[in-house]
Amino acid sequence: MFSEMDPDVLIVDGFVDEPASLGVPPYISPHIRAIAGAVADAGATSHYISINELRKQVKLPNAQISVFFGGVSVPGKYLRAMPASQNEIIRFSKTLPGIKILGGPATFDVQYEETGLFDQIAKKDIAACVYDFLRTGEFSTRWRTIEEWNRWLIKGAPVVKKHPDYPEPLIAEIETYRGCIRYQSGGCSFCIEALKGAPLFREPEDVIQEIRTLNRLGVKNFRLGGQTCFISYKAQGYGDNLRLNPQAIKTLLSGIANIGIDIIHLDNANPAVIAEHPEDARMILETIVHYCTSGNVLALGMESADPIVIERNNLNATPEQVFEAIKLINDVGAEIGETGLPKLLPGLNFIIGLDGESKKTLEHNLAFLRSVIKEGLLLRRINVRQVMPIRRKFKPGVTHADFLRFKEMVRKEIDKPMLQRVAPAGTILRRVYLELREGNKTFGRQIGTYPLLVGFDYPLELGHFVDAMVVGWGYRSVTAIEYPFPINTAPLAAMRCLPLIGEKRATRILKRRPFRTLSELANALDDPALAGKIAPIITLDVVGRSINESKAIPSKTQNTRKK
Repeated sequence: MFSEMDPDVLIVDGFVDEPASLGVPPYISPHIRAIAGAVADAGATSHYISINELRKQVKLPNAQISVFFGGVSVPGKYLRAMPASQNEIIRFSKTLPGIKILGGPATFDVQYEETGLFDQIAKKDIAACVYDFLRTGEFSTRWRTIEEWNRWLIKGAPVVKKHPDYPEPLIAEIETYRGCIRYQSGGCSFCIEALKGAPLFREPEDVIQEIRTLNRLGVKNFRLGGQTCFISYKAQGYGDNLRLNPQAIKTLLSGIANIGIDIIHLDNANPAVIAEHPEDARMILETIVHYCTSGNVLALGMESADPIVIERNNLNATPEQVFEAIKLINDVGAEIGETGLPKLLPGLNFIIGLDGESKKTLEHNLAFLRSVIKEGLLLRRINVRQVMPIRRKFKPGVTHADFLRFKEMVRKEIDKPMLQRVAPAGTILRRVYLELREGNKTFGRQIGTYPLLVGFDYPLELGHFVDAMVVGWGYRSVTAIEYPFPINTAPLAAMRCLPLIGEKRATRILKRRPFRTLSELANALDDPALAGKIAPIITLDVVGRSINESKAIPSKTQNTRKK
C-alpha cells in the first residue's frame, strides 16, 4: 500500500482532445472516469476539479497525490471551455499538492520532463499508473487490462456528478476499444493510436453495462467515440484479411438503445474499410441509422487527397476510397430524422503540415471537395487542422499563409453551400441547448457529436432547450429563430428575423400586441395573406425564452467550435 492511511487523490481534468477521445465540455473523458475508478479500486478517495476551477483559483483540497490529465493532439476551437494550454499545465502544476502525476497527450511534450515539476509522467495508461502507485508505492508504465478497464469505468462513474455540465448538456464519451487495425504498418504518421498495438475490444455487454450505470447516475447523452474506426469494432484479422462484424455492432447498439437514453452518437470511421467492404459496411451503416439518434456523424480521416502525402505518411485511404465511403453513407443516412438533421452523414478531416506536402497538395484537397459538391453529396462538417508533432517532427511543405488561404477557400466555397444543403431555410432543429451569449446574440447547439452551432440574433435565457427554425447561414453555423416563434413576447431584434417581416412590420407588431387570434395579427399587419404565411411558425402563447435586450449581460467567451 502507498501508506498506512489511504491518501486523498486530486484529479485535475485538463479537458483532453485526441483522435480517439474527447473530453472538452460538454464531453467528459472516459480517462477521467477510469482514473477515479482506479483510485476507488485501490481503496483511496478522489476529488475532481476541472481546469476551469483552477483558472478561478478555487481552494484546493489537502490531497497527498495530484493527477493532472490533459493535452491536445488534435487542435481545434471550442465554444465554452478551452483545454489546458502548455503554459497553464506548467503554471498550475506548481500549485498542486502532494506527489504529482501527469497523463494524457501532454506527456508527449518533452518540456514537462525538463521542468521537473511532475514526479511521474505516465507515458502509457494514466489510470494503471495511479492504481499501481497507490497499491505498491511504485510507478508503472503499462496499459490497463481489459478486466481493469471495465471495472474502473464502473467504479469511477460517480465522478460525472462533479462535472460542470452535469446533468445537461453533459455527454459521456465511451470507449469501445484501444489500438488500431493498421498497427502492423505503424498507422498514420501523426497518430498515436497505432502505438497502442493491436485492437483490444471491449465486449458489447461491458459497454452496455457502463452506459446503464452512467444513465442511472443521471447521464442521458453518450457518444461511442473512443475508437479509431467504429465500423471495425470487433472485426477479425488485419489488412487484406480484415473481416467486419456487423452482428457485434448490432448487439452493441440495440443493447444501448434498450436502455432508453436521449442521445447515442458515434465518431471515427476509416473510409478505406467502408469502401473495401461495401456489403458488410452497408449492413453496419443501416444498423447505425436504425438505433442511433439522428444528426449523427461518422468522421472520416482522409487527411489528404495528395497521393504523395498519402504514401509518405501511410494514411488511411485514397481519394477514391473516401469518395465511395461518402456515397455509401449518404445513400444510407441522408434521410431527415427526428432532430431535424439527416440521420447519418460523413464528416471529413484534413491535416496540413504532413511529409511530402506542396502547394499542389492544397489543390488536390480542394479538387476533391469540389467533386463532392458536384456529385450532390452531403458532408456534415469539414475539419482543416495543422498537424501536431506528437509522434515526430514534420517538415512543412506549405506556409502558414498557404494554410490559412486554403482554409478560407474551403469555408467560402464548400462549407456554406454544404450547410445550406444539410439545413435549408425552414429546417426545424429540435432541442437546441442555449449555452452562450455575446452581447445581444445567443448561441446554442443540439447535444451530440459535432453539433451545429445555432445563432440567434437576439438575447435568450441560457441553460434551456428550444426548438429552432433556420433562417440563414454562416460558414460553420446557422442563424435561427425560436420555433414556434413567440410573437407576443419576442423583442424587436427577434421580430426582424421572422421571414417576410421587415423593420416597419416588426415595429407595428410590437405596438399592436398582444394578439389573441390570428385575425388580430392580420389586422395589425394589414395583410391577411402575410399573416397566413407566418401562421405555421408562430405561437400566440407566452412560451418563448426571449429576454429584453436591455437586460442582456455580455458573456466572456472562448473561440467557437463544433466537436
